[in-house]
Amino acid sequence: MVLNGNDGVHQTDLGGHHEEARKSRRRYRPELKKQILVQYAEPGASVAGIALSHGINANIVHKWRRQSCEALPAAHAPSFVAVPLPPAAYAVTPDIRIEQRRGATSITLNWPVLQAEQCAVWIRELLK
Repeated sequence: MVLNGNDGVHQTDLGGHHEEARKSRRRYRPELKKQILVQYAEPGASVAGIALSHGINANIVHKWRRQSCEALPAAHAPSFVAVPLPPAAYAVTPDIRIEQRRGATSITLNWPVLQAEQCAVWIRELLK
């Protein structure tokens, strides 16, 4: 334990060791950043896997991705892309179906979907 740096027994050299102990930020070449972002853009790419393969933290890759998106001018920014979907596996019902059960009594109400607003008004009035 160092009580006093000048006690003759314990000496503290803050000059050289202090500078060595301080870590400096790593700097990455723009070419490496570009290469990593290209790998990141590939379908099925794993940020963690890419970062690990280059020996860097995944948070750095995420940061570069955010920065690259911010740097894109509006004309080059990604736009909406319509994705075709397969047909639904179930049939869409043309009616709103409401079932209410209370004890042995059961009520089923079918209302056309095209008149959903009127159905909502009717239910509000019913529940008053």
